Amino acid sequence: MTLRKEDRNALVTIRLEKAKKTLIEAKDNIELGHWHAATNRLYYACFYAVCALLIQKGITARTHSGVMNQLGLHFVKEGLIDMGQGELYGKLFGLRQTGDYDDWIILQEDDVNPFVEPVETFIEEIENLIVNSET
Repeated sequence: MTLRKEDRNALVTIRLEKAKKTLIEAKDNIELGHWHAATNRLYYACFYAVCALLIQKGITARTHSGVMNQLGLHFVKEGLIDMGQGELYGKLFGLRQTGDYDDWIILQEDDVNPFVEPVETFIEEIENLIVNSET
């Protein structure tokens, strides 16, 4: 990805804000009992945060699986992100896939609620990694 530094920084900021707003959407859907939508928004909140990190580092990924692989390769494997956080992202990816495409699985409150706080932490840690690597 060839972006000027100013453009890259702007895009990183936009993606981080999108992650935070999408987390709010997830919580709103939880309050309404929309478990599939909440799962989708929890996953995408993490996805946008990871994309911000990859953009900041100039790492390109063209698919959702590619984003997950790049996170593992450049950040989890290198010890910059805890393995548990990488696993969280992978679980949400799978849960989102199930919710979006598996007609026989019905997500419920107990499937979704345990992910809210970990997703908040995940986004905070990604943001801290971005901020700390800027200096």
